[in-house]
Amino acid sequence: MSELLPEFPYHPDPLATGSVVPSAAVCACCERQRGYLCTGPVHTPADLDDRLCPWCIADGSAAERYGVSFTGGIDGDVADAVWLTVDSRTPGFSSWQQDQWLAHCGDAAAFLGVVGAAELVEFPDVVETLRQEASGWDWPPQNVEHYLASLDKDGQPTAYLFRCRVCATHLAYSDFT
Repeated sequence: MSELLPEFPYHPDPLATGSVVPSAAVCACCERQRGYLCTGPVHTPADLDDRLCPWCIADGSAAERYGVSFTGGIDGDVADAVWLTVDSRTPGFSSWQQDQWLAHCGDAAAFLGVVGAAELVEFPDVVETLRQEASGWDWPPQNVEHYLASLDKDGQPTAYLFRCRVCATHLAYSDFT
């Protein structure tokens, strides 16, 4: 029987986001079969993709043993302890380009998952933020609107949804290959 997953304050439901999946494989770090492995990115020269359990990420043992990080960086100013928690004790998420963790109110935001235009209907403020992001690429307005309408949680382009842990504001960024 699988153990209860550890809590990740900055990635509250890694099963729903696909960053943690059920697995009968043994963790490369603790050498235990715990019922789950992380599928998010592992930034290290060693081949550890899909080989670390959530517990070794949560307690920092994977980062300490292998010198790994699980995110491409935090977009915003946060305390060193917050940066360390997100970078070395939180499962990351896969993105088309370099992943980035969003911050708000001086804290890293909680990653909620990959979203497309259909899911963003309930987040008009996030859509406006994405519109401003795409407008900064010097695209004509009709191209920006086409881009926003084509966001797809299962394809590309796609958006990555976060929620501020302080004020509950929703945030997002988008990318594509």
